[in-house]
Amino acid sequence: MIEISDEKLEQAAEMLKAIAHPTRISILNKLKDGNKHNVTELYTMLCCGQATISHHLGILKNKGILISKRDGKNTYYEIKKDIFVECINNKIINQIL
Repeated sequence: MIEISDEKLEQAAEMLKAIAHPTRISILNKLKDGNKHNVTELYTMLCCGQATISHHLGILKNKGILISKRDGKNTYYEIKKDIFVECINNKIINQIL
């Protein structure tokens, strides 16, 4: 059995908590295929307010799930690690939904 430190377990729990929201799962779903989108594109696709999407993007970015890249006046978001893409694509999540 592999021993995992309490610190690593806490980090994993914090990341999972950050993902565990319908809007954030929807955002990750839109970004899962390597797509990069800005706030305007995401709130249009998800039919949510700009402030709501910005709030959720901030949470995902602060927990290390997303990264952002600035291009002129726009900031584009993408998933930082493939492990999150695998999580979103996992049959377990599809079974829950």
